[in-house]
Amino acid sequence: MSSAELYRPNAAIIYRRSNGEVLICERVKPQGAWQFPQGGVKKGESPMDAACREGMEETGFRPNEYDVVEEHGPYRYDYPPAERERVLRKRGIPYAGQEQYYFLCRMHDDAAEPWLDYKEFCSYRWVQPDQFDLNWLPDFKREVYRRVLRDFFGIEKA
Repeated sequence: MSSAELYRPNAAIIYRRSNGEVLICERVKPQGAWQFPQGGVKKGESPMDAACREGMEETGFRPNEYDVVEEHGPYRYDYPPAERERVLRKRGIPYAGQEQYYFLCRMHDDAAEPWLDYKEFCSYRWVQPDQFDLNWLPDFKREVYRRVLRDFFGIEKA
């Protein structure tokens, strides 16, 4: 990748319960792909604001239901050629991939269960971070998740 290539700004939010479980959501497409809620950073928006907005849009969690306790990033991944073409058709911008910031949030004990928008996600579950299986992700996202699991939870995944 050349330094002139564009990376889409993105922010992800990791919701963690007091028992250590984190929220993962299954994408509508491709089904069987599980990830943390995430989305694009709008012009003039901070990555934290984007993570909170995207989290609320995708799960219904409002900022008064959690506390942001840690952040890491940026992490970058490159799109494979077919994904680059799909993103170009959708956004009209030739992004090489995404540059992501991740935010870990401690859920308040009285927070409700998430509700899904069914545009991005069709299912959810709470898992211990070490139970996250990198095979639930497309190949091009796995290295970022490997680093996120290490940086936030000290978990080394092969």
